[in-house]
Amino acid sequence: MAKNFYGGIPVFRGFASLMEPKLYSPLPDDWTIGVADIVESTKAIAAQRYKAVNMAGAAVIAAVTNALEGREFPFVFGGDGASFAVARDDLGAARKALAATAAWVRDDLDLVMRVALVPVSAIRAEGLDVRVARYGPSANLSYAMFSGGGLGWADAAMKRGEFAIEAAPPGTQPDLSGLSCRFEEIPSARGLILSILVVPARGADPKLFRQEIEEIIGLVERSPDGGRPVPSGGPPLRWPPQGVEYEARATRGGPLFRRRVYVLGRTLFAYLVMRFGIKVGGFVPELYIRQVVENSDFRKYDDSLRMILDCTEELARALTDRLAAAAEKGILRYGLHRQDAAMMTCFTPSVMRADHVHFIDGARGGYASAATALKATLA
Repeated sequence: MAKNFYGGIPVFRGFASLMEPKLYSPLPDDWTIGVADIVESTKAIAAQRYKAVNMAGAAVIAAVTNALEGREFPFVFGGDGASFAVARDDLGAARKALAATAAWVRDDLDLVMRVALVPVSAIRAEGLDVRVARYGPSANLSYAMFSGGGLGWADAAMKRGEFAIEAAPPGTQPDLSGLSCRFEEIPSARGLILSILVVPARGADPKLFRQEIEEIIGLVERSPDGGRPVPSGGPPLRWPPQGVEYEARATRGGPLFRRRVYVLGRTLFAYLVMRFGIKVGGFVPELYIRQVVENSDFRKYDDSLRMILDCTEELARALTDRLAAAAEKGILRYGLHRQDAAMMTCFTPSVMRADHVHFIDGARGGYASAATALKATLA
């Protein structure tokens, strides 16, 4: 059945093979692409509201997941937004979740989120496609990868005001259960956190673009000077967490003051359990932290290569030189952003399951600032 299409796609493990066409399966014609992003995210980042921007992007995925009652669907976190695909039977639930999330972002985060639902058939009518693969960074879970140019077209259509979904009325609260940001910023261990965004140049030869992406990934994977920004011992954890206000606002029910008190109590208990390695029922803190590290979503492909790397200045220069040379040849366009730390936003529907997801972005602008740098190359 088309509804179970995504769950039937085999999982691939080696990230370096992500450009292999046979890993990708075309979405069924009756599916729909959802896209969301923060309007004027650059201004929000300039005001140092990085965490709010990331929380908004992750909220889209949490709300749709909860609306679909945990059914698997492909999604990708983009820093200041998110993209996903849903089957026809799930479209109504996804629409309500998107509208409610846009309302929550407006009311509780004081940001403007635009959202759209784009039929796959409309994308194919433009001569593009949406193909999806499943990459497993660990044995615990998989993340979706998208190719075919359709996701990029859907995002551009949303920004033109097409296929728009109106935000729900004020006070509408999506189900954001499991969305949290309890870990602190993760300082670079190698020198800097580099946000990388790479897209094909207009009219570029797909074979040359694939070759460049594979070379870039190979350069990173062969080097001892760069890699996952999450240390093996997990991200720093303190109490009260920096993100306590956002988690309180994401919690349903009752006045905000009561939700703050509830979240403070809940996070204090969690902090003590994690800090002292206390086993609670079947929950083992050491195992959970290992899964957090393994499950961290720090690199992906959604018609563009996105990576958040902890790397040395030398590796950053080598990557910049490689990208600049390929851009000069008309193969690709790119944006980079340097910062001193990364940050993590978590979606953990159940701590007793191994498939909790942890979205990584740069802590001083990340993907959104890399996208701004990319746009500047077109000016």
